[in-house]
Amino acid sequence: MTIPTAPAVEAAGDGATIASLDARLIRVPLTRPWGAEVTSVGVIATHVVRSDGREGWGFSWTPQIGAEAVHALLTNDIAAAAIGREAEPGAQWRALWQHLHEAGGGGITTIALAGLDLALWDAATRAAGTSLVGFLGARRESVRAYGSGVNLHYSLDDLVAQAQRWVDAGFDAVKVKVGKPDVAEDLERLQAVREVLGPERALMIDANQRWEIDRATRSLEVLAAVAPAWIEEPLRADDLYGHIELAGRLKASSGIPIAVGENLHNVFRFDDFLRSGAAQIVQPNVVRVGGITPFLGIAAIAAEYGAAVHPHLLPELSGQLALTLPSVPGVPEPMAEDVEDAGFGDLGALDGPSPVRITDGTLTEVPHAGLGIRFS
Repeated sequence: MTIPTAPAVEAAGDGATIASLDARLIRVPLTRPWGAEVTSVGVIATHVVRSDGREGWGFSWTPQIGAEAVHALLTNDIAAAAIGREAEPGAQWRALWQHLHEAGGGGITTIALAGLDLALWDAATRAAGTSLVGFLGARRESVRAYGSGVNLHYSLDDLVAQAQRWVDAGFDAVKVKVGKPDVAEDLERLQAVREVLGPERALMIDANQRWEIDRATRSLEVLAAVAPAWIEEPLRADDLYGHIELAGRLKASSGIPIAVGENLHNVFRFDDFLRSGAAQIVQPNVVRVGGITPFLGIAAIAAEYGAAVHPHLLPELSGQLALTLPSVPGVPEPMAEDVEDAGFGDLGALDGPSPVRITDGTLTEVPHAGLGIRFS
């Protein structure tokens, strides 16, 4: 199949070019630290001006590591290469990616590219007088959200209390970290969460790349007792062949599907994992993959392979995109991830209200222009 790195987009088509690109680095403190070394997230807020005077605001994002490097790429290499190019969303994405490829095909380069890509989409949707959902076309009025937390370091009591907060907030699906040195402790923690959730709510588990294949196999044989809806990142993210082998083992035993994507950084890697059967669920992070343009390409590939798309983090933007993704027969509808107390609105980082609302485990759009995300 042809891999759509930059899907065709019907925009204003008025010949506007990129006149300027600015970026500034912001550190946003986390209310609930994601670990001893992750007490804030780095946001690189971007601002683009087109030759027709239209403006757009976007951002790049990375927890703790690499924010300064992303900022440097935006203010030096990307700004210099982008000015004068066509401002239509997606039109120049691949050319700019090829320009940056010398510094890596994904990771810092694609995270930085997202800052420009999002700002161009914001400018185009504002010029059209609508929101991103209105611009792309809504496929549904709401999406299911699941409660999520960076909670492997939580005590058992704190984890159970978090699960209870999710239930009280109306979530019918939650995700818990696993990967303790002894799988018996993981099982004890998950059984306690399952008791809070009951049998009807979905429980997903995330190993954050902590296992190798034999340990993953043994651990999932044990953790199958709590009926996980998926296992996320069981192995090192770039271990394609390990995931292929593990997928085969799980298919023959517990049937737990594999979810990957938060640490796959370009369209080609998503195609590798889906084409080979290494994953059944993909979770592209709209910033890490390079913005809305490649995100839409990844969603198109997932639809071809019949894989579910549940975007990773950033519900203010990921949730909007989930509202626009097509339904695929026999494939679960997209879900949005809501990490407890980590939304930009919850952290007081936005200059204005959040463009989405999550109530009773359901995400809906709040009326706004463009992406609706500007940082204070």
